[in-house]
Amino acid sequence: MKSMMLALGLVAAATAASADPVEGLWKTKPDDNGHYGYVQIDPCGAAFCGRLVKAFDQAGAEIASPNIGKQIVWDMVAQGDGAYGDGKVWSPDRDKTYSSKMQLDGNSLAVSGCVLMICRDGGTWTRVQ
Repeated sequence: MKSMMLALGLVAAATAASADPVEGLWKTKPDDNGHYGYVQIDPCGAAFCGRLVKAFDQAGAEIASPNIGKQIVWDMVAQGDGAYGDGKVWSPDRDKTYSSKMQLDGNSLAVSGCVLMICRDGGTWTRVQ
């Protein structure tokens, strides 16, 4: 029994250790309306994807949104040294999809992207958990 518990503990530790640092729950920068959201980033194949899991108004109150559950980030590939690229980010406030990149620095994630030579700074997202 002890060896089985030890084996389960080692598997759990290995799984936690293998998680990419970008995985987790991120608070977005407020959009043009002052609203922000929580995006859960997880692996999707060899890349990373993120879905909107909660939305908040400018006062910080949780609000209903038709965008809950929608994919906000997809095909983001780890490039080393905290850089992620070759992905897409959808901006619900402008209903535009940007070719994007992200730069991870501790609990901050700088997001930016371009569409047809028009670039937008998605701001810095902060880790929630």
